[in-house]
Amino acid sequence: MPEWYVSGGLALGAILFLMFLSMPVAFAFLLVSFGGMYWLVGMPGVSQVIANASVSVTHFVFLPIPLFLLMGELFFNAGVAKKVFDAVDTLIGQMRGRLSYVTIFGGTTFAALTGTSMGNTAMLGSLLVPEMSRRGYAKRMSMGPILGVGGLAILIPPSGLGVLLGSLAKIDIGRLLIAGVLPGLLLAAIYLVLIWVMIRLDPASVPEDGPVYHPLSEKVRVIFTHILPLSVIIFMVIGLILLGIATPTESAAFGVLGVLIVAYAFGGLTWGAITRSLRGTVKVTTMILLIVAASSTFSQLLAFSGATSGMIRAVSAVELSPVMIVVVMFAILLFMGMFMDQASIMMLTIPIFFPIAQAQGFDLIWFGIIMLLALEMSGVTPPFGLNLFVMLGVAPKGTTMAEVATAGLPFLGCGLLLFMIMVIEPHVALWLPSLMVR
Repeated sequence: MPEWYVSGGLALGAILFLMFLSMPVAFAFLLVSFGGMYWLVGMPGVSQVIANASVSVTHFVFLPIPLFLLMGELFFNAGVAKKVFDAVDTLIGQMRGRLSYVTIFGGTTFAALTGTSMGNTAMLGSLLVPEMSRRGYAKRMSMGPILGVGGLAILIPPSGLGVLLGSLAKIDIGRLLIAGVLPGLLLAAIYLVLIWVMIRLDPASVPEDGPVYHPLSEKVRVIFTHILPLSVIIFMVIGLILLGIATPTESAAFGVLGVLIVAYAFGGLTWGAITRSLRGTVKVTTMILLIVAASSTFSQLLAFSGATSGMIRAVSAVELSPVMIVVVMFAILLFMGMFMDQASIMMLTIPIFFPIAQAQGFDLIWFGIIMLLALEMSGVTPPFGLNLFVMLGVAPKGTTMAEVATAGLPFLGCGLLLFMIMVIEPHVALWLPSLMVR
């Protein structure tokens, strides 16, 4: 058997080469895993990998994924999202740069109801960018907040990537989802401060919005008819897990039920909306389960070849402090985000990073949130962050990728600030999970 760094390097190099040739990510991992096991063991190894791959996608822990996806699809297709935005706009009232603030408040609410960063970005972009452009908002003040808050769906439950990460890394999914709540809300608050600073430094970047007055009776009505029902849905997803009343799967089912009821009450629950939601859920779920199978086989290849244990020994031998090890891994994730999608990054790094994190004595829930934050930021890292392309698709005609990427840079800085806060004070991520009823 070759040295661990030879087998590990060949496996990673082969995957990157196949991805460069535009082979779908999951198929690239499966092909390399089967080829590697055949090279190391022969046909018995390939047969074992196939058996383990089928077992890996039949765990009960994956059930929240299609339910969370269905919840987000219904939220968008039934028109509930627009009503949320209108309600938040009514409650905020008059304020210079009002729509930039509305983006953060509305986007944070969307994140707690959708679980998908690209969907969150697309919905906010299509709803807000045309109107903000018409009113005279600078592109950095219209697109920047959307790029920032769009990624919160990765941190704040229901997070589809959070469930996937917890499943692949074999950590408690419920605790991981709850751990993302406080960092996600803190990041949203940092975004609000950034917008305030940007407006103070350049008042001309936002228009002087005309008088917007909503009587108290209208605000109270909006709270009871729009905000309160959605708050109940959010409680069904987050509160039931935190109180130990429901598992992530059960809370996801309650969330779907809640969105169905609200969509029906709002008049948006049509057969067309249901059909589109189910079709979208099936497509994405199939892709995710294929990714799970591929990642499972790749982890087996690394473990059998000795690459995993060899990398742990190599990192342990390097005289770096635990903090520096986290910083290096975070930097690698951000660098990979410049060229790869989030699922590919997870599949490549989870089999390597989590054993290292465990060997260093890190809390794996905390490290999982650190990784989710890096994945959230990777959606906005140029040149190939996926959310940049989503934003470019809904931006005003003539907008360049450079303008979109520049608009997102200050919000990437907010993510780095949150990373430093969590490294200095891990309880930002661990406090809420510590309150969970077991």
